[in-house]
Amino acid sequence: MDLTRFPLPLKAFIGGKYVDSLGNERKSLQSSVDDQIVTDQLQWSNAEDVDFAVAESEKGLVAWQAMSREAKRAAMLKFADLLEEHREQLHWLDAIVSGKDYFFGQSIELSIGAELWRYYAGRVDDFQSEVLLSTSSTLAYTLRQPYGITAGIVPYNGPMQVFCMKAAAALAAGNVITIKTSELNPLAPLFAAGLTAQAGIPAGVINVLTGGPAAGSALAAHPKIRKISFTGSVAVGKLVQVAAAKSNLKSVTLELGGKSPSIVFPDADLDQAAQASTAFFLMSGQGCALATRLYVHRDVAKPLLAKLKRLVEEHEKTLGSDPLSPSTMSCPLYNHQQKKTVMDFIKSGQAQAELFHGGSGTICGGKGAYVQPTIFVNPKPDARVLKEEIFGPVLTVVEFDNEDEVLAMANDSELGLAANVFTASIPRALRFAQELQAGTIGVNMGMYMRPLAPFGGWKQSGQGLENGRDGLLDWTLSKTVNIVG
Repeated sequence: MDLTRFPLPLKAFIGGKYVDSLGNERKSLQSSVDDQIVTDQLQWSNAEDVDFAVAESEKGLVAWQAMSREAKRAAMLKFADLLEEHREQLHWLDAIVSGKDYFFGQSIELSIGAELWRYYAGRVDDFQSEVLLSTSSTLAYTLRQPYGITAGIVPYNGPMQVFCMKAAAALAAGNVITIKTSELNPLAPLFAAGLTAQAGIPAGVINVLTGGPAAGSALAAHPKIRKISFTGSVAVGKLVQVAAAKSNLKSVTLELGGKSPSIVFPDADLDQAAQASTAFFLMSGQGCALATRLYVHRDVAKPLLAKLKRLVEEHEKTLGSDPLSPSTMSCPLYNHQQKKTVMDFIKSGQAQAELFHGGSGTICGGKGAYVQPTIFVNPKPDARVLKEEIFGPVLTVVEFDNEDEVLAMANDSELGLAANVFTASIPRALRFAQELQAGTIGVNMGMYMRPLAPFGGWKQSGQGLENGRDGLLDWTLSKTVNIVG
């Protein structure tokens, strides 16, 4: 890939400008498309850089809270416009590292990101206090107020979308935020931070750091940060929560892993169900809410699998396409480390289930982090490919005979981010929407994220909510006021 189209942002953005790290560590980024080194000069943030960012946040908080609601709204709307104006550059900065396809990178992720800023611009300070008691001598009511200094940690798979989910809501609630980018895919959020001044967002209101576990731990443990929102793996999310608890008991929002089930009943539209079931290879499977467990009624298993296989084979023909081309809808794994993880899962799947399709990691000439979309059937009950999140283009298919059986299997997971049901029966759809243990349910459709719809997980898929009014309130503290005359 051409690595010279735009300059690379290689420094943290703190206090309204790009600054050198207080340490000397430099890191490399390798392209998932063709294995070339994108840079070996990415400056690495450390705990001292976190302290510096928090100090600048204190200044930014004063400036942000001094602005009128109208001025805040105008700045957030301008930032949304700037994201769209720089859409090509933002996608390029992501794609040269991750190989993210044009369809998701530009058409979906950046569009949702800009829309999040517009949505929350319309909800600045929109907390709707509630009167609890009002008499001739007594008044009791609630208030919502910002935490003040907050932090966010974003993942490698959707760095811009998650950056916008956290930063837009945090600012609308009156907070300032320091974001730590993914160490594997940091460039787009780093560049986006540099647009804040043009938008009229004061220095220190949004800081963006690079760095690995040391920087993340420093954010989670920092005594002046009152809230942190993390998106990533269950294992790291637990570490964030422990660090937050041991420091100042800061509020923690966690959006963690998923192993989403999709259930197809015999009365479903099979073409519709098959098309939706291809979600497992979108983003090369690197979406936390993508359905990767497919439960199919025994009566329609063979025809559905036949339809699904044809769709997968058509998709495979596009692997290796230029991620910057508007027609590209396929991509590699977003980093080489993840390819190794996925291939390990595929190897275990071959020992614990039947390989129906795929399984190769040597496609596209052997270059890049490409993995062939893979389908397993008839897994053992404890098969890793059935029980664990893979974060790759791997689908595991299980046949079922009745409603109670499939409901029990679908809920037999410690993860509960999303679930899908395909049926023509409205009563059945309503029952499963009620009883499936997940934060988002799709009926006769795949999961789709909307800025106005709350998004969060059940069980070990997380806590707290993002997006929508609930997501805004998640960035606030509740206060009760009692007045006696």
